[in-house]
Amino acid sequence: MKKLILALFFCYASFLCSAQSNADEGLAFQYYQQGQYQEASILLEKLFNTTKNDTYFDLYYTSLIKLKKLEEAEKIAKKLIKQNPKNLHYTMAIARVYQEKGQLDAANKAYMETLNNLPADEFKIREVANIFYSFQAYDLAISTFLQGRKVLNNEKIFTYELLSIYRYKKDKNMLVQEYINALPQMPELLPQAESVLSSVLEDNADYLILQAALLKKIQKEPQTEIYTKLLIWQYLQQQEYEMALRQLIAQDKRIKDDGAILFNTANTFLANQAYTTAIKAFEYIVSKGKENPYFLSARIEMIGAKYQLAITGQFDNKAITDLGAEYTAIIDEYGKTAQTVFAMKKLANLQAYYLNDLSKAEKTLEDALAINGLSAAETGQMKLDLGDIYILTQQPWEAFLIYEQVAKQFENQAVGNEAHFRSAKLSFYQGNFSYAKSQADVLKASTSQLIANDALNLSLMISDNLQSKTDSNALKMYADAEMLEFRNLPAKALTKLDSIALAFPNNSLTDDILMAKSRIYIKTNDINNAVKVLKELIDQQETSLWADDALFTLADLYERNLKNNEEAKILYQKLINDYPGSMFTTEARKRFRKLRGDNIGT
Repeated sequence: MKKLILALFFCYASFLCSAQSNADEGLAFQYYQQGQYQEASILLEKLFNTTKNDTYFDLYYTSLIKLKKLEEAEKIAKKLIKQNPKNLHYTMAIARVYQEKGQLDAANKAYMETLNNLPADEFKIREVANIFYSFQAYDLAISTFLQGRKVLNNEKIFTYELLSIYRYKKDKNMLVQEYINALPQMPELLPQAESVLSSVLEDNADYLILQAALLKKIQKEPQTEIYTKLLIWQYLQQQEYEMALRQLIAQDKRIKDDGAILFNTANTFLANQAYTTAIKAFEYIVSKGKENPYFLSARIEMIGAKYQLAITGQFDNKAITDLGAEYTAIIDEYGKTAQTVFAMKKLANLQAYYLNDLSKAEKTLEDALAINGLSAAETGQMKLDLGDIYILTQQPWEAFLIYEQVAKQFENQAVGNEAHFRSAKLSFYQGNFSYAKSQADVLKASTSQLIANDALNLSLMISDNLQSKTDSNALKMYADAEMLEFRNLPAKALTKLDSIALAFPNNSLTDDILMAKSRIYIKTNDINNAVKVLKELIDQQETSLWADDALFTLADLYERNLKNNEEAKILYQKLINDYPGSMFTTEARKRFRKLRGDNIGT
């Protein structure tokens, strides 16, 4: 029984000691983190003397140095070195004291001795580097890893550690070099390299560091494809799409690819509105012949890119006519089927808005609607497009009927809400403002944020500009201008907008007119004038319902068209701060973070 009591006593005493040690450790760490080094040093000294744990020693020693107790620190280090001369923590500790005392030669000598006598032991090398890292001697930590590679005769080892330190230090040159050296043996690092470099490289000069290093490597090792992949990525980041395409075509020929890489990147060109480059990429794939698995897809996407280029106002009439002929050739070759409906829709759009052949456009869409096997949503969308053509052919009643038909068939769905809104816009064009407003008011509760926002803008514009006879008459002229824009007559629409102020001075439509003009200028690729009127709206119409739209549109122009990311960031930030409830705020925040270099995973 006595033995049992004695055993229980020792267990209890051990438990108390352990509990006390844990309490001291927690308190010591708390003092250390809060910069209370005097209190921390007392507890850490106790913990180290009890356990001989080097972690406690490092913190204890740092506390002494922070407290400027250098003589005491030196005395302790020398004593411990005598007791255990092979312990790297102690030999490096004495070097820290020399450094703090300003005895740099002695400190460097001690550090170099440590580096020159590194054991061929991966664990020990990491331990030395971590000690350097713990007191923020990052260059010495780097030197340790580099020397460790020599000692172990292994250039692949310590890659992740070095990348981490270079990134933390924002040492762009060495970060680039480390990735370039590692990638051939570790190609799985490529996604990480792209993510990290996009967050660290800040401007064109930084990307030129990467470009120069890659070109030098490619010249020496042209067979190492990973370098070409990273170079292509670099060109895409810098929006140097033609250079990227040149590398892609060279790579495609070198590795005798089926065009898959080029096809996917061509879609990246499209997404970034680099239509001319995208067309060249798709043309190259098409030139591989009909046997190529991407032939038809590339041909379709190529024509689609030409279509996008056409409607941005960058193509002449001949180019648009040729584009219409290409769509017609696809329809003739493959027939009027569900697979060629895309071509029929695009052809109808060209016929209606660019080739001034409304009867053919109407016929093309009617033929498309007669095709079997189309989804209900696709049919509904084409009916809306047909309704638009009815407006152009001065059949407003037919347009109204088809809009209402689609709205009823797709009630509370996206296509149905779009039909309701187009019906409201038709009433607006006709000067039936009361009915247009009543329709728009219903759509303000739409689940589609875009439709809801457009409906709100229409409703507010009508209510804000019907306060007087002058404003009502001015609004009628504005509706006429929007109708001219709808008919793709930009010059006449601009003339009409400019004449409103002449006919009705001091009208209440100034901000609406500026926003409408910006849309026309953007559509016709007159970016300078678009920027001018948007700035005027932002500077002079801060309370306008278009203020947030104008900010986002202007920021987008600076980012995508003018390549002025700094100005774009300022505008996105202003939108986020001044209009937190705007429908554009979420996208503005996302773009701002991306331009700032945040790694947002998109």
